[in-house]
Amino acid sequence: MVSIDMPAGPSEVLVIADKYANPVHVAADLLSQAEHGPDSQVVLVIAGDGVDLGAIEAEVSKQCDALPRGDFASKALGHSFTVFARDMVEALSFSNMYAPEHLIINVKDAEQWEELIENAGSVFLGQWTPESVGDYASGTNHVLPTYGYARMYSGVSLNSFLKYITVQSLTEEGLRRLGPYVAKMAEVEGLEAHKRAVTLRLQEVEATVTV
Repeated sequence: MVSIDMPAGPSEVLVIADKYANPVHVAADLLSQAEHGPDSQVVLVIAGDGVDLGAIEAEVSKQCDALPRGDFASKALGHSFTVFARDMVEALSFSNMYAPEHLIINVKDAEQWEELIENAGSVFLGQWTPESVGDYASGTNHVLPTYGYARMYSGVSLNSFLKYITVQSLTEEGLRRLGPYVAKMAEVEGLEAHKRAVTLRLQEVEATVTV
């Protein structure tokens, strides 16, 4: 039996956009999650100067009006928000705190920022990677953590169906090196038998060395 359940709530997307991002793409990506339901949340993070926020907002309004689920999307937009960041470092710092289910990085040379991503359910890099491909075609599983649980959980993958066993094997020399520290920690915890399981062996090792 394998546990794959996780806290899962309304859909989320956080889009980081710079001045090179196409407002049409940004709006479409925001709406692709907003249409899930009125309790979805979409977040736009503006990275740096030069972003035409007005153009993005106009596109959101235009595209939303044309959606069959536009009412849902409109309600979701009502409790969504925009964040202004000085640069990509600050933008990703906010994203890591928010820990979105979906993170879209629609900026120039998006791949260079991957190493700064710490918390996200699934990441979509570059202008040609809409979140929709993750839902249907790119091969990643789309059971993902929401509500900030991406700080603690990963999305479901093949690893979710595996269990692991740890194995330890020390040599005499290994016990001589680690033993005193283990004994001290056991002593601090007040676990005398734990301590003696080490010290009795150490006495035997030392006796052998002395002989």
